[in-house]
Amino acid sequence: MYLITVFGNLLIILAVSSDSHLHTPMYFFLCNLSLVDICFTSTTVPKMLVSILTQNKVITYRGCITQIYFFLLFAGLDVCLLTVMAYDRFVAICHPLHYTVIMNPWLCGLLVLVSWSMFVSLFYCTGLGVYLSSAATHNSQSRVVASVMYTVVTPMLNPFIYSLRNKDIKGGLKRVFGVEAINRPIILGLNKCL
Repeated sequence: MYLITVFGNLLIILAVSSDSHLHTPMYFFLCNLSLVDICFTSTTVPKMLVSILTQNKVITYRGCITQIYFFLLFAGLDVCLLTVMAYDRFVAICHPLHYTVIMNPWLCGLLVLVSWSMFVSLFYCTGLGVYLSSAATHNSQSRVVASVMYTVVTPMLNPFIYSLRNKDIKGGLKRVFGVEAINRPIILGLNKCL
Protein backbone atom coordinates (compact mmCIF):
# COMPACT_ATOMS: atom_id res chain seq x y z
CA MET A 1 0.00 0.00 0.00
CA TYR A 2 2.90 2.35 0.73
CA LEU A 3 4.41 1.77 -2.70
CA ILE A 4 1.03 2.34 -4.39
CA THR A 5 0.66 5.60 -2.46
CA VAL A 6 4.11 6.89 -3.41
CA PHE A 7 3.94 5.69 -7.02
CA GLY A 8 0.40 6.99 -7.65
CA ASN A 9 1.16 10.41 -6.21
CA LEU A 10 4.46 10.62 -8.11
CA LEU A 11 2.56 9.90 -11.33
CA ILE A 12 0.24 12.82 -10.63
CA ILE A 13 3.17 15.15 -9.91
CA LEU A 14 4.88 14.01 -13.10
CA ALA A 15 1.78 14.45 -15.24
CA VAL A 16 0.92 17.90 -13.88
CA SER A 17 4.44 19.28 -14.00
CA SER A 18 5.26 18.02 -17.49
CA ASP A 19 1.99 18.70 -19.34
CA SER A 20 1.25 22.37 -20.05
CA HIS A 21 -2.47 21.58 -20.46
CA LEU A 22 -2.57 20.82 -16.74
CA HIS A 23 -1.04 24.11 -15.58
CA THR A 24 -4.30 25.32 -14.03
CA PRO A 25 -5.14 26.13 -10.39
CA MET A 26 -7.00 22.86 -9.84
CA TYR A 27 -4.07 20.72 -10.94
CA PHE A 28 -1.58 22.97 -9.14
CA PHE A 29 -3.41 22.20 -5.90
CA LEU A 30 -3.66 18.48 -6.77
CA CYS A 31 0.08 18.40 -7.38
CA ASN A 32 0.71 19.94 -3.95
CA LEU A 33 -1.74 17.50 -2.35
CA SER A 34 0.12 14.60 -3.93
CA LEU A 35 3.43 15.87 -2.58
CA VAL A 36 1.95 16.27 0.89
CA ASP A 37 0.43 12.77 0.77
CA ILE A 38 3.83 11.29 -0.06
CA CYS A 39 5.45 13.18 2.82
CA PHE A 40 2.58 12.41 5.21
CA THR A 41 2.74 8.69 4.58
CA SER A 42 6.54 8.66 4.67
CA THR A 43 6.62 10.04 8.21
CA THR A 44 5.22 6.88 9.80
CA VAL A 45 5.02 3.95 7.41
CA PRO A 46 8.76 3.25 6.89
CA LYS A 47 9.34 3.09 10.67
CA MET A 48 6.23 0.94 11.04
CA LEU A 49 7.48 -1.48 8.35
CA VAL A 50 10.89 -1.72 10.00
CA SER A 51 9.23 -2.39 13.36
CA ILE A 52 7.09 -5.13 11.84
CA LEU A 53 10.01 -6.79 10.05
CA THR A 54 12.45 -6.65 12.97
CA GLN A 55 9.84 -7.17 15.72
CA ASN A 56 11.49 -4.21 17.48
CA LYS A 57 8.93 -1.63 18.56
CA VAL A 58 11.42 0.68 20.27
CA ILE A 59 11.73 4.29 19.15
CA THR A 60 13.96 6.94 20.67
CA TYR A 61 12.43 9.98 22.31
CA ARG A 62 14.01 12.25 19.69
CA GLY A 63 12.74 10.01 16.87
CA CYS A 64 9.25 9.98 18.36
CA ILE A 65 9.09 13.76 18.72
CA THR A 66 10.41 14.24 15.18
CA GLN A 67 7.90 11.77 13.79
CA ILE A 68 5.01 13.41 15.65
CA TYR A 69 6.10 16.87 14.47
CA PHE A 70 6.15 15.91 10.79
CA PHE A 71 3.02 13.78 11.11
CA LEU A 72 1.01 16.70 12.50
CA LEU A 73 2.61 19.14 10.08
CA PHE A 74 1.64 17.15 6.98
CA ALA A 75 -1.78 16.18 8.40
CA GLY A 76 -2.59 19.85 8.96
CA LEU A 77 -1.25 20.76 5.54
CA ASP A 78 -3.41 18.05 3.99
CA VAL A 79 -6.52 19.54 5.60
CA CYS A 80 -5.57 23.07 4.52
CA LEU A 81 -4.97 22.00 0.92
CA LEU A 82 -8.30 20.18 0.80
CA THR A 83 -9.94 23.40 2.01
CA VAL A 84 -8.16 25.43 -0.67
CA MET A 85 -9.24 22.89 -3.30
CA ALA A 86 -12.83 23.21 -2.11
CA TYR A 87 -12.60 26.99 -2.48
CA ASP A 88 -11.16 26.57 -5.99
CA ARG A 89 -14.07 24.37 -7.03
CA PHE A 90 -16.54 26.80 -5.39
CA VAL A 91 -15.18 29.65 -7.51
CA ALA A 92 -15.18 27.49 -10.65
CA ILE A 93 -18.81 26.47 -10.16
CA CYS A 94 -20.37 29.62 -8.71
CA HIS A 95 -18.36 32.23 -10.64
CA PRO A 96 -17.28 30.52 -13.87
CA LEU A 97 -16.92 33.73 -15.88
CA HIS A 98 -14.67 35.31 -13.25
CA TYR A 99 -12.71 32.13 -12.47
CA THR A 100 -9.50 33.06 -14.28
CA VAL A 101 -9.54 36.54 -12.76
CA ILE A 102 -10.20 35.33 -9.20
CA MET A 103 -7.93 32.27 -9.26
CA ASN A 104 -4.89 33.99 -10.74
CA PRO A 105 -1.37 32.56 -10.24
CA TRP A 106 -0.62 35.05 -7.46
CA LEU A 107 -3.66 33.97 -5.41
CA CYS A 108 -2.95 30.28 -6.02
CA GLY A 109 0.61 30.72 -4.78
CA LEU A 110 -0.62 32.68 -1.76
CA LEU A 111 -3.18 30.00 -0.87
CA VAL A 112 -0.56 27.27 -1.04
CA LEU A 113 1.88 29.38 0.99
CA VAL A 114 -0.77 29.97 3.66
CA SER A 115 -1.52 26.23 3.70
CA TRP A 116 2.17 25.39 4.13
CA SER A 117 2.68 28.02 6.85
CA MET A 118 -0.26 26.88 8.89
CA PHE A 119 3.34 23.79 9.33
CA VAL A 120 4.16 25.00 12.44
CA SER A 121 1.00 26.79 13.99
CA LEU A 122 -1.15 23.66 13.78
CA PHE A 123 1.61 21.61 15.36
CA TYR A 124 1.90 23.89 18.38
CA CYS A 125 -1.86 24.31 18.79
CA THR A 126 -2.43 20.57 18.56
CA GLY A 127 0.40 19.82 20.95
CA LEU A 128 -0.99 22.34 23.42
CA GLY A 129 -4.43 20.75 23.10
CA VAL A 130 -3.02 17.31 23.85
CA TYR A 131 -1.27 18.52 26.99
CA LEU A 132 -4.30 20.44 28.25
CA SER A 133 -6.87 17.72 27.59
CA SER A 134 -7.37 14.68 29.75
CA ALA A 135 -6.23 11.32 28.45
CA ALA A 136 -9.14 9.08 27.51
CA THR A 137 -8.75 5.33 27.49
CA HIS A 138 -9.37 3.58 24.18
CA ASN A 139 -9.07 0.06 22.90
CA SER A 140 -5.54 -0.53 21.59
CA GLN A 141 -6.71 -2.52 18.56
CA SER A 142 -9.17 0.15 17.46
CA ARG A 143 -6.44 2.83 17.70
CA VAL A 144 -4.16 0.76 15.46
CA VAL A 145 -6.88 0.23 12.85
CA ALA A 146 -7.79 3.93 12.91
CA SER A 147 -4.13 4.92 12.58
CA VAL A 148 -3.55 2.65 9.58
CA MET A 149 -6.73 3.88 7.89
CA TYR A 150 -5.73 7.52 8.34
CA THR A 151 -2.01 7.25 7.58
CA VAL A 152 -1.96 4.65 4.81
CA VAL A 153 -5.34 4.01 3.21
CA THR A 154 -6.52 7.61 2.73
CA PRO A 155 -3.31 8.88 1.07
CA MET A 156 -3.29 5.75 -1.11
CA LEU A 157 -6.84 6.43 -2.34
CA ASN A 158 -6.37 10.19 -2.94
CA PRO A 159 -4.68 9.75 -6.35
CA PHE A 160 -7.51 7.51 -7.52
CA ILE A 161 -10.27 9.71 -6.13
CA TYR A 162 -8.94 13.11 -7.18
CA SER A 163 -6.84 12.53 -10.23
CA LEU A 164 -6.35 9.17 -11.89
CA ARG A 165 -10.06 8.95 -12.75
CA ASN A 166 -9.78 12.37 -14.40
CA LYS A 167 -9.52 12.32 -18.21
CA ASP A 168 -7.13 15.31 -18.23
CA ILE A 169 -4.67 13.53 -15.91
CA LYS A 170 -4.99 10.34 -17.96
CA GLY A 171 -4.27 12.36 -21.12
CA GLY A 172 -1.29 14.01 -19.45
CA LEU A 173 0.12 10.63 -18.41
CA LYS A 174 -0.38 9.28 -21.91
CA ARG A 175 1.51 12.25 -23.35
CA VAL A 176 4.31 11.86 -20.81
CA PHE A 177 4.78 8.16 -21.53
CA GLY A 178 4.06 8.39 -25.27
CA VAL A 179 1.06 6.06 -25.08
CA GLU A 180 -1.03 8.15 -27.49
CA ALA A 181 0.90 6.78 -30.43
CA ILE A 182 0.10 3.26 -29.29
CA ASN A 183 -3.66 3.90 -28.98
CA ARG A 184 -4.01 5.33 -32.50
CA PRO A 185 -5.37 3.01 -35.18
CA ILE A 186 -2.75 1.39 -37.34
CA ILE A 187 -3.36 1.73 -41.06
CA LEU A 188 -1.54 -0.76 -43.17
CA GLY A 189 -0.76 0.08 -46.75
CA LEU A 190 -1.34 -3.21 -48.51
CA ASN A 191 -0.45 -3.57 -52.15
CA LYS A 192 -3.01 -5.15 -54.35
CA CYS A 193 -2.01 -8.72 -55.10
CA LEU A 194 -2.46 -9.93 -58.68
